[in-house]
Amino acid sequence: MGKIEKRWRTGMSRREALAGLASFLAASPLLHAQRDPWPLGPHRRFLGFDEMRDVFDFEPIFRANVPLSVYDYTAHGTESEFTLYRNRDAFGWVDLIDRGGVDAKDVDTSTELFGHRMPSPIMLAPTARQRTLHPDGELGMHRAATTTGTTMIVSNASSFPFTRIARAGAEGPLWFQRYATREMEPNRVALGDAQEVGSQTIVVTIDQQASYYERDLHDRHLGGTPRRVARRTPPNPPNPYRVSAGRLWYEWKLFDDLRPMCEVPMLAKGILTGEGAKKCLEHGCDGIIVSNHGGRAIDYGPSSLEVLEEVVQAVGGRVPVLIDSGFRRGSDALKALALGADGVCFGRASRWGLGAFGEEGAQRVLEILNAELRQAMAAAGVSSIAGIDRGIVKTNFP
Repeated sequence: MGKIEKRWRTGMSRREALAGLASFLAASPLLHAQRDPWPLGPHRRFLGFDEMRDVFDFEPIFRANVPLSVYDYTAHGTESEFTLYRNRDAFGWVDLIDRGGVDAKDVDTSTELFGHRMPSPIMLAPTARQRTLHPDGELGMHRAATTTGTTMIVSNASSFPFTRIARAGAEGPLWFQRYATREMEPNRVALGDAQEVGSQTIVVTIDQQASYYERDLHDRHLGGTPRRVARRTPPNPPNPYRVSAGRLWYEWKLFDDLRPMCEVPMLAKGILTGEGAKKCLEHGCDGIIVSNHGGRAIDYGPSSLEVLEEVVQAVGGRVPVLIDSGFRRGSDALKALALGADGVCFGRASRWGLGAFGEEGAQRVLEILNAELRQAMAAAGVSSIAGIDRGIVKTNFP
């Protein structure tokens, strides 16, 4: 064997060179917030449960545990996924100011929403069909939420009926999220059932009116039809992307029709402008959730974080403002709280935990997020949620 052949045999392979370059680039401070999915690609093995240090550690385990179509359903954003990634990039445009002087053990994260005391402003966003992640599905997620004192918003498209989740033994607070139907009677029945078993609020989602997921178009079945889209979306209208018209009829009058059905606070989820927030108040909403549906509602839209202050200013303290979309760390939550949010909802992060390790994984994710929030608050020099203000952040939104 010649010298050149020996160099080829013992030298660095193209794969190793690319992996090393990726690790170098990933460590660059210019990249700011950690993006997903697959943020830990250079790792050579899966971490064990006791090695989980942040929620990103759960994502590779989750991906390995579930079919590709299930993973893609959790991971995807609409069309090019620009907004999906913008949601994460936005956290790099907000700096926390290190004022120190507080021990994390002395930090109190308790707060109150709609007259209910909560150990933390961190909440579980509504996410659909959790039984595809783990057999316990929403039942396990609710037990995890109960153990950590976390308020859980249950999706209209959950694997189990809301009434079963509420009566399954866990006693933690539940909110109910609804995709309203054009016919009012199904809404009346669903909202009545949810309130009868103790839903503390009703969350009405008004975004994601028309979208398709390019990532899923590559997950093909016989005949070249995307499996998930074909299974869940009726041919209405028949179009190349099988986009459902199920929510294209939404108008502001919807809230006027739903308000008499709600004996508990009613929130609007999917607001991205101050003008939209004002409209919600005009039509009887008791709260706002700033959201772009985790990057699944409209492509090339803004991140929820960068429009939060606009919505908060428009609301003017008249109702609580919550936020979701792109949150992965306790420090992410603190940035939103400093910009005016009253609560922060996590969706994909909790799904990673449930899909990776079941109920214990979901519980661990919530514990990590709350520990990170306390540590970030201590570093910012605030010992309570009431002590969080705009002065602990600097923004550099484009």
